[in-house]
Amino acid sequence: MTMPVDRAATRRAAGLVAIAVALAVVCTLLGLWQWHRAESRSAAIAVVESNFAADPVPLDAVLDSPGDALAEDEVWRPVRVSGRYDADAAVLLRNRPVNGRPAFHVLVPFVVDRPDGGTAVLVVDRGAITTDQDAGDVPPPAGPVDLVVRLRAGEPTSPRDAPAGQVQAIAVGQVLEAGGASDDVPAYRAYGALVSEDPAAQAALGPLPEPSTDPGSHLSYALQWWTFALGSLIGFSVLARRELTASDDEPGAEPTPPRRRRAPSAEDIEDALIDAQLR
Repeated sequence: MTMPVDRAATRRAAGLVAIAVALAVVCTLLGLWQWHRAESRSAAIAVVESNFAADPVPLDAVLDSPGDALAEDEVWRPVRVSGRYDADAAVLLRNRPVNGRPAFHVLVPFVVDRPDGGTAVLVVDRGAITTDQDAGDVPPPAGPVDLVVRLRAGEPTSPRDAPAGQVQAIAVGQVLEAGGASDDVPAYRAYGALVSEDPAAQAALGPLPEPSTDPGSHLSYALQWWTFALGSLIGFSVLARRELTASDDEPGAEPTPPRRRRAPSAEDIEDALIDAQLR
């Protein structure tokens, strides 16, 4: 005999399966997103470990001309440059804490003497000062200076306003405009984080923080999302199966009556009395 189909139970089971698939897809995509973030973080750490402590090379060995973009595998590369600071065009970078404390970064345009006899401007992050310090108390060396800086890609232009002489990002164009630097000299798209100056400045700024090599928790998050994806498939499939098995009984069928317990016989009563006397 063919059992009738419980359409309501089938619809509920199908709905549970659909929910399971939707959750599994979302969790899988979130896991892939975290996986790609882990890969990107690993690549960035590899660049730091390769470049941060490398021997400095001439600037033109990395950036042949001011208009060149800094390659991703050249970030944090130490380079040597010679020239002079344009101290009058110095500006402060806001909202960049150092070691968890409020601070300003001192950004100063550096006029680079190029091997071809020309000049170009490289924005240099000389270091940090506290919020109650004045950048004028820590001026850069005057006259010709030899620098070692680590190259960083210029940041995107910030849409936020800043007080006069300050910027919200190390966007080369904004830095030069805020400091009133001349636009007659081409500027590098990258900037330099100061390592050393020769001759050294009379007053030193606070050192810039080193880049973090912490891989973060992206990989563990990816595994968690994929575990959730598998769990949703299993859990909702079990619920769907219960919906279907709960409707296996034919609709309208009378429930099976419970079994009645057999009344004890006279022999059972006599055996119970004897056992009670023997105890």
